[in-house]
Amino acid sequence: MSGAPDWTLVTGASSGIGAALARAFAGRGHALVLTARREERLRALAADLAGRVPVAVIPADLARPEAPAQLLAAVEARGIVLHGLVNNAGFGLRGRFATLPAEDLSAMLAVNVAAPTALARGVLPGLIARRRGGILNVASVGAYVAGPKMAAYYASKAYLLSLSEALHEEARPFGVTVTAVCPGVTDTEFPARADVEGTKRFNGPGMAAEAVARLAVEAYLRGDAVVVPGAGNRATVALLRLLPRRLARKLAGRMQRVPGSSSVQ
Repeated sequence: MSGAPDWTLVTGASSGIGAALARAFAGRGHALVLTARREERLRALAADLAGRVPVAVIPADLARPEAPAQLLAAVEARGIVLHGLVNNAGFGLRGRFATLPAEDLSAMLAVNVAAPTALARGVLPGLIARRRGGILNVASVGAYVAGPKMAAYYASKAYLLSLSEALHEEARPFGVTVTAVCPGVTDTEFPARADVEGTKRFNGPGMAAEAVARLAVEAYLRGDAVVVPGAGNRATVALLRLLPRRLARKLAGRMQRVPGSSSVQ
């Protein structure tokens, strides 16, 4: 690899799809800036990848409003010019909107909505000026439907999908790609953190994070606006588009229930 490497910033890189995306970009020769809250996991991943590509670790808690600006400032302070941004960090909350702790909702929306928006706004002007590179946003199949009992989470992913598609059109004339990947159920730590283990939606095996990452990076490098990994997930999206919204949201609400339980607390 000659000349300066292409640097890609991956958020939420400590596990799951984020770690798999970091590995996938490393496999394409991209230098990496890894960020997440769990520094020890980031450093373990960095040590594993360091023999293949340059890797920088910058821990950050994107639930803090000042974190995106501080993260980009830390990247710049290291003399790194970003070629790519992967907005992967995110988490979900299950429960009725009216009873979920307000501070938890605020933290989730900070990570799922405010942080990727701020990071994209901070990175995109440079990409456009250099007329290369791009942004990969990790949305969800849930972006295509309202999600009772995970209302704010589903809404956050709908926002990210909509933002990605709009930015794709704005950036494309300048040779810059913006892609949204919309995974379905994936084998990661997400179900445990979101308290959805055992629900109808998560009551079975999902796609491997590595498969999701591979398909996402391939779509991004092709310049696609949206990719839904997996035939089953694409079928789900097609069904959601065909169903009346009233039926789609009722179905989505039922999928958040634990079998044998009549309600979600």
